[in-house]
Amino acid sequence: MAARKGESGLCPRCKLWISRDDTEGAFGDGKWRLLMAIGREGSLQGAAQAMEISYRKAWGDLRKAEASLGCQLVERHRGGRSGGEMQLTALGERWLRNYGNFRRGVEKAVIEVFDECFDENSFR
Repeated sequence: MAARKGESGLCPRCKLWISRDDTEGAFGDGKWRLLMAIGREGSLQGAAQAMEISYRKAWGDLRKAEASLGCQLVERHRGGRSGGEMQLTALGERWLRNYGNFRRGVEKAVIEVFDECFDENSFR
């Protein structure tokens, strides 16, 4: 979110994720960025390196998302010498797109409410 209030430079920030009754954090910004990186890098190892997180964390986050959502987000292809490959399934691409749209909508709403609640005099 980039709306700034004049000289104060203040802007709203929020964390966003989707949960189930039985699973906190089924899908959120971190898993969204992980899917983007997998799509871009073509492997979980490459995605983890690009995001500067451990392979183990990336693998755990991906497994948690798939289990919580009850769907396969990526297609795995075991590799030999050149390593494995991974690509988003059609459903994974849809989750990526829909969450991005959801996130932009929430950011827009947060900025609008922030602007309604605070004016330049609020920061002096």
